[in-house]
Amino acid sequence: MKQNKTPLADALMKNATDEIVPFDVPGHKSNILELSEYFGNQCIMFDKNSRHNIDNLCQPTGVIKESEELASEAFGAKNAFFMIGGTTSSVQAMIMSACTPGDKIILPRNVHSSVLNGVILAGAYPVYINPGIHDELGISLGMSLDDVKQTIANNTDAKAIFVNNPTYYGICSDLEEIVKIAHENNIRVLVDEAHGTHFYFHDQLPKSAFRCGADMTAVSMHKTGGSLTQSSLLLINNDIDEEGVRRIINLSRTTSASYLLMTSLDIARKKMALEGNTLLNNLLSQVKESRAMINAIGNYYAFAEDIIDNKTIFDFDQTKLPINTSNIGLSGVEVYKLLRDKYRIQIEFGDIRNILAITSIGDKVENFVILVKALIDIKEKYRTNNTIPLKYEYIPPIIKMSPSKAFYSMQKKILINNSKGCISGDYIMCYPPGIPILAPGEQITQEVIDLIIYSTEKGCTISGLGNSTPEFINVLL
Repeated sequence: MKQNKTPLADALMKNATDEIVPFDVPGHKSNILELSEYFGNQCIMFDKNSRHNIDNLCQPTGVIKESEELASEAFGAKNAFFMIGGTTSSVQAMIMSACTPGDKIILPRNVHSSVLNGVILAGAYPVYINPGIHDELGISLGMSLDDVKQTIANNTDAKAIFVNNPTYYGICSDLEEIVKIAHENNIRVLVDEAHGTHFYFHDQLPKSAFRCGADMTAVSMHKTGGSLTQSSLLLINNDIDEEGVRRIINLSRTTSASYLLMTSLDIARKKMALEGNTLLNNLLSQVKESRAMINAIGNYYAFAEDIIDNKTIFDFDQTKLPINTSNIGLSGVEVYKLLRDKYRIQIEFGDIRNILAITSIGDKVENFVILVKALIDIKEKYRTNNTIPLKYEYIPPIIKMSPSKAFYSMQKKILINNSKGCISGDYIMCYPPGIPILAPGEQITQEVIDLIIYSTEKGCTISGLGNSTPEFINVLL
């Protein structure tokens, strides 16, 4: 196939410029002045519903199918599915395709909340592997092979294992060996590559899921691949049944799919396939230079491949720019807010000890200089002698029942301070990155309570199902 083609984008352009009298949806008919003034006339013209010449996402046979096939080729997959519900929808479709009610799924605890939502929807039972913890940085890492082997040996009836490739911080487990171990035990390998789209387009980056032999992967094209927010790809390989996966996807997928989002996938795939290697090569050089400049400031620690230990840190995504801020006496959350409020710099997130700048092929070179200058200024103006306590974002869970059973059980709302010993009916997480501190069916400990309170005091955004404030939590009756 020719990767310079964009079948869906071309068909949508033709449809938008044809003089068709619209008696279908959407109701704005490309004729609401306020929408055109706000979004631009071309954007409104491209907001169409399924028509015969622009195909139908739920059962594509035309230009959407052709565009998905181009994506399959670009990513080295057997099949690709355009997803317009974010990578959340891709992750949940993977889990529901691999697991039925009561099935075990092995996963690291430092997964995104969408994974546990997928476990609930599938009615599956999670078997957690404790990720490594970096003592200096206070972050959770990847899974060690020893832990994977032991967990599989203890759960030979598991149907799937779920792997982050990479974590939010850019850390990768030894995915190739995990795939080998899992497949030897007839266990499917599902991969979250929400932050790994670019792995497929440069050989100096960690290996992609399919280079490692995985069965399914969820790819956030909108995060590092250049498409519009909420557009994603679900990729399958090996002997995964295409029609079975599409049936699962269509259980919850809208029948009014956004052509703006789908077309952005078509265009972004073309750019990455044709120019990705060159663009990523330039990006890697720029991030490497910026990392060196930040470390030269002193007291900041922009970590990268230097933390690799070949155990829980097998590889590192060098496009990521995480920076430990604890030695300037400020939490990552505090630096995040200073960058946003004082310097008009929006980074991805700040946790208790670190900040994370997400970089991509869309970054401007001059913006790296602006970030470095701001960090120098923050150190000079706001540095303190405060000691930032080492608080891990990961706490080993005490599972009392499956998330699905707990989620659908009778619950009541109580003060978090009074919840020690209760069984949670809620997710509690700092967002971003959206990794649960607590999940439904888990026992609430004092350590969990302390972390929630500490994170709140430091300004982290705490969210959870059913909660409008972090003072209360739903617990089982």
